[in-house]
This record gives sequence, C-alpha cells and structure tokens, in this order.
Amino acid sequence: MSRETSGLVSPKITIVTGIPLQFRQIASEIYFDAFEKKIGKILGGKEKAVAYMTKVMDPNFAICAFAETEKTRELIGIAGFKTANGSLIGGGFAGLVISYGFFPALFRTLFLLLLEREIEPGILLMDGIAVTKEQRGLGAGSKLLDAIARYAKSRGYAQVRLDVIDQNPRARALYERKGFKAIEVEQTGPFKHLFGFSSSTKMVLKL
Repeated sequence: MSRETSGLVSPKITIVTGIPLQFRQIASEIYFDAFEKKIGKILGGKEKAVAYMTKVMDPNFAICAFAETEKTRELIGIAGFKTANGSLIGGGFAGLVISYGFFPALFRTLFLLLLEREIEPGILLMDGIAVTKEQRGLGAGSKLLDAIARYAKSRGYAQVRLDVIDQNPRARALYERKGFKAIEVEQTGPFKHLFGFSSSTKMVLKL
C-alpha cells in the first residue's frame, strides 16, 4: 500500500491506539527508516529488517498517527512502548531464528541485548517514535507524544521514559519541548561504528 498522499491540501491528523492489520508492513518501514542508523547493520538492511519486524510486531503496544481526508488514510507516524506484558518489537531470539537462521540470530541477539532497556515500576518505557520524513516537523510527533502521555497516565504510570541518540538532536529538541528531562548519558564505546551513534541520553517525563 502506498504512503503517498498526492492531492492532500491539509489532511487531518488522527491518533489511533494499536496498528490496523493492513498497515503493519508500512509501520515497519516507517520504524526502520527512522532507526536505520541504530538497527540497520544489526538487522541486515531494510528488506530483511522490515520482513522480520512485520512478523514479530505486536500492535497492542503502539499508537499510530494517520493523515486523513474524506478519501484517503495514510499512516505517517508510530510510537511504540514496552511494559511487563510485552513490547512493539519483541520477537526475541526465537523470532530472529525464524527470520535469519540460528547462528545469524545468535549474533544479532547479542548486539540487540546491548540496546535493551529494562522496565522499571511505575514507568512506561517507549520503544521508539517514528514519523515519515515528509511529515517531520508538522505536528505528528508532538501528537504521538501527547497520546503516549495520556495512555501512560490513564494506566497509572508516574513517568514515561525514552532514549535519544546523539545523532538525533531534532528529536531531542521535541522531547524537551514536551517536558522530558535528561537524566543519564550512556556511551556506546567500541560499538559506535556498528550502532551508528556514540551516545544515547535517557530522558523522562513526569506525569
């Protein structure tokens, strides 16, 4: 399904909890495009990565942004999150084996574990927020963050936590405008060439 919206003058941005079935592959493509620097080398390029993510994606751990008119509906953004019950991209080693085979999955698992973030009581952990290149800076990311905050608060969470890499100052600026505060910086050290960034900053939003 195409993500093009030719002919749209001023589409309305709507927020939907979950990912409709017909949009899951597109959601994976948007997610990969946003985080290619971080996961591209580990997951073996876009085609393989999108196929894997589409298989293991759990739509119950996402909030989507759509640009809509009377005749069209385009997925333009997705915010994933992680709880004790699961996460947006949570196939684990078994899911990697199905997509890549045993030994390639073992290699990928070892490096993905370096990016893994532990769940903490009372904190909703974001599993990435991604907006299409054409829609960045037009309000979709802001609406997704607002929706995540509402979702977390309605379920009794005290904070929302995310990580932003040093290669994405634009995203960090958005998070800061939305009230997120930096609390810790982690260095990638010798893995910076594999991951494509030198450090990530942990940020939290108090609800």
